[in-house]
Amino acid sequence: MNKNMKPSGTLMETFPAMFLLVLVASFNMVGAQRGAGQPGMPATGPAPAAAGGCLFDVTKYGAVGDEKTDMSAALVKAWADACASTTPATIVVPTGTFLCGRTDLKGPCKAPEITFQVQGTISAPADISGDTAGESWFLFDNVNNLNINGNGVFDGQGPAIWKTVKSVAVAMHACMQTLRFNYVTNALIEGITSKDSKNFHFIVIGGKNLTFSHITITAAGDSPNTDGIHMGRAAQISILDSNIGTGDDCISVGDGISDLTVTNVTCGPGHGIAIGSLGMYPNESPVKGIHVKNCTLTNTLNGLRIKSWPDREVCDASDIHFDDIIMNNVSFPIIVDQDYCPWNTCKNTVRIVNRLYCVLYDSGLNVSQQLELLESTDS
Repeated sequence: MNKNMKPSGTLMETFPAMFLLVLVASFNMVGAQRGAGQPGMPATGPAPAAAGGCLFDVTKYGAVGDEKTDMSAALVKAWADACASTTPATIVVPTGTFLCGRTDLKGPCKAPEITFQVQGTISAPADISGDTAGESWFLFDNVNNLNINGNGVFDGQGPAIWKTVKSVAVAMHACMQTLRFNYVTNALIEGITSKDSKNFHFIVIGGKNLTFSHITITAAGDSPNTDGIHMGRAAQISILDSNIGTGDDCISVGDGISDLTVTNVTCGPGHGIAIGSLGMYPNESPVKGIHVKNCTLTNTLNGLRIKSWPDREVCDASDIHFDDIIMNNVSFPIIVDQDYCPWNTCKNTVRIVNRLYCVLYDSGLNVSQQLELLESTDS
């Protein structure tokens, strides 16, 4: 997440080297191009309804794809019927552009599985006059066995307000996140696009076993606080074969995350992949079991970053691995910052200690050019 980072030190803009950092994490960086190429996208066309299940088309509930009729009431009704189904249920948003206001889609449900299939474009209201701090455009709450798929688009209409949002703090507290998953278990989010979110694109809180596969997340490089996927206090999260480009972190990891796998993800523009910030609040849960592999970061401010507050609470981060990462034109490739204090309100009481670095391969580059360990920043 932002925060107008200006760390000290000189780092090269392109980072084509491989080495291993042993701290709480291991980094294995390679600059050679992989033969597999860029992450592929799934076959186009809508996924079928769950076998033997019921189909709930939002247009049958009054939704109109005319770009001006709010379909939120129709969607809530379709969700209620799907949730009450005793067989697998599929809600379909067909082709067309559907305006939709803030919508809560809550469980628990009787349906053994619910699929939300987006074939068209769902467009958010352009203004933020009705937004409330911490709210989400779409909230999926306490749902088990959820699928979100199709080749459709969630258009957050961010450009309409980005010019009026003067700071990240305003974006955080005045603008809605696009999709929020609260205590969702056993979910597959696949093939969809999130475009121009006003705030975070996706946020996962308190869930287990969620997979994001072949998704596209896009926003302008200067859009405020538009993290791609943020998560906290969740387990068994996978982000696979996806393209993320935003104005903030492509992926940000809060406290309480365990067993996170990120594979074959392209990131850029944005602020890279971040763990933290950690230790801001009391009773934060440990971060452990983070595996980021075969990813490419291009034209990002940061590459891989771990950040914690210096004078707040204790929070452990361990078993963190970054392997086979390609970076192109990345300003600050690796940052381990235990003095993260974006508003300069902290006492400098923490320093990095007991650190060990092992250079496995260096293509003519100085390690000091590749690694930035910060005792304090204004980022």
